[in-house]
Amino acid sequence: MKRYDLIVVGAGPSGLSAAIEAAKCGMEVIVFDENKKPGGQLFKQIHKFFGSKEHKAKIRGFRIGQDLLREADSLGVHVQLDATVMGMYMDKEITVRIGDGIQHYKGDSIIIATGASENMVTFPGWTLPGVIGAGAAQTMMNLHGIKPGNRVLMLGTGNVGLVVSYQLLQAGCQVAALVDAAPRIGGYGVHASKVSRCGVPFYLSHTIVKAEGNDCVTGVTIAQVDEQFKFIPGTEKHFDVDTICIAVGLSPMSQLLKMAGCKMEDNPRKGGQVPLCDKYGETSLKGVFVAGDVSGIEEASSAMIEGRISGIAAACSLGYITGSRLEEKYQEHHKALNGLRQGMFAPENRGKILKKTEEGIDISESLLQKGYLTADEIEKYPGVTHQKGIHPVMECSQNIPCNPCQDACPKKCIKIGENITSLPAIDEKAQCVGCGMCVAACSGQAIFLVDEDIGDGFASVTLPYEFLPLPQKGDMGTALDRSGRPCCQAEVLNIKSLPAFDHTNLLTIKVPAEMAMNARFFKQI
Repeated sequence: MKRYDLIVVGAGPSGLSAAIEAAKCGMEVIVFDENKKPGGQLFKQIHKFFGSKEHKAKIRGFRIGQDLLREADSLGVHVQLDATVMGMYMDKEITVRIGDGIQHYKGDSIIIATGASENMVTFPGWTLPGVIGAGAAQTMMNLHGIKPGNRVLMLGTGNVGLVVSYQLLQAGCQVAALVDAAPRIGGYGVHASKVSRCGVPFYLSHTIVKAEGNDCVTGVTIAQVDEQFKFIPGTEKHFDVDTICIAVGLSPMSQLLKMAGCKMEDNPRKGGQVPLCDKYGETSLKGVFVAGDVSGIEEASSAMIEGRISGIAAACSLGYITGSRLEEKYQEHHKALNGLRQGMFAPENRGKILKKTEEGIDISESLLQKGYLTADEIEKYPGVTHQKGIHPVMECSQNIPCNPCQDACPKKCIKIGENITSLPAIDEKAQCVGCGMCVAACSGQAIFLVDEDIGDGFASVTLPYEFLPLPQKGDMGTALDRSGRPCCQAEVLNIKSLPAFDHTNLLTIKVPAEMAMNARFFKQI
C-alpha cells in the first residue's frame, strides 16, 4: 500500500487548484485522473473567462489549464493519468485501476474533485448515432479538431448550450437552432447575443419530439410545449440536421462519496445528490474534503477557488498550517468566491423571474426570449452613448460578475466601480483613443467601437471577430444586425490582430451612418 499526505481524485480545475495549495504548504500530494490528459474541462474551454483579474478574467480556459499544470509540476505534485479510482473507503483508502492492475493507496487526507457528468433526455431516436452531449461536441472540436457534424440542433440554452453553439459555428458547423423547453434563455445574455447575431434562431418553450433517421440522425422534429411541458398539437417544426447536441444540465459525480459513507443530500439547486460539507469543503468523514462540481454545479472559476480552500483546509487538518492561517486564507478566497456569486445569476436567484437590473433598468424580454436586444432597448443602458468621434458602445445588459473592460481601457473611459456586477458605464470626460483593448478584453464580446460619422454619410464599427479565414482590407460583405438579419452592405476597413488581444481580432467595417448602431456582425460574401 502506498501512502500520501493528500490524495486528490480528479485533475480538473478544482483538483489541480487543491493540489497546488496543499503542496505549497509542504504536503506530499498525488492526483489521480481517469483521462489521458489532465486539466478536466479547462482544455475544452477556448472562450475567455468572466470575473476579475483574481478570477482569471479574459483568459481562455485552456491557458488557465496550462498555467495550473505548470504550477503543479513545479511544486512536485505527482499527477497519475489513466488511473480510475474504483472505490473509496471510510479509513481514507482508495483502490485505483492503472493499466491492467488494481493498486491500493492510503491518504492522510483525501479531496474528491470528480466534477460532474452530462444529463440526458430521452425521446424517440435518442440512441441514434448523431445524438451527443454538448461536452462530447466540445471534446471533439477543441481537443481533437473534429467537427461533430455539419448541421447541428442544440437542445438547451444554459451557458453550456450557448458557448458550445458558438464554438460549433467557429468550427465551421451550421447551427440550425437553439431549442429549450423553458420560456426564457437560461445562460448569460452576452453568450446568447453573439450566437444570435450570427443568424441562429432560438425556439423557447419548445423541445424535441423525435430524432429522425434509420442508421444515424438525418433530421429532427420539435414542437412547442405548454406550461405543463406537454406538446401543443400543430406546432411541430422540422429541421434537416445530422447532429443533435444535448445541453440540459450536469449532475455531480458523487458516487465515491456515497460509497465511503458520507452524509448526502438531494439538492436540486446544486444539481442533484451532493455531500454535506462545511465551509472548508470537509464532509461528514473527517479528513475527506470536496471541491468543484461534485459539491454543487458552478462555473470553473468557482471550482478553482473551492479547490484552493479545500487544499489549505486539508493542510490545516494535518498540522501543516495553523488554524489562524487557514482562516486568513479562507477569508481571502471566500471574498473572491462571493464575487462570482453575485448578480442576476447568483445561486439565490435561480428559478426567480427578475424584472429589473440592479440599476433599475427593465430587463429585456427580447433578450430572454429571442437572444438579442432590440435597437430601442440598447439606448437604456449606461454603456451606450453617442459621442463625437470613435467611442465604445457596451451592450452589456445583465448584472454578471465581470470587469476586465474597466481595467483594459488605458484612458479610463469605462467605469464599473467596486461592485463587480454593475453594468459598465461611459465616462464622457475621458477621451477614447480607439485602441480596441476593451473590445478584445470583453469575455462576452459585447463591446464595439463606433464612429458614427466618418464622412460622406458613412460610419465605422469595430467588432470582435473570432472566425477563420479572416477577411482582408477592402473585402465587401454583409453586415448583420443583433438578430442576425442582413441590414446593409459593409466594406472591411481594417483587421487588427495583436498578441495582447489573444486571438480576438478587431474587424472594422464601413457601413451607412444610419446603421452604426445596428451593424454587429460581418458575413463574408
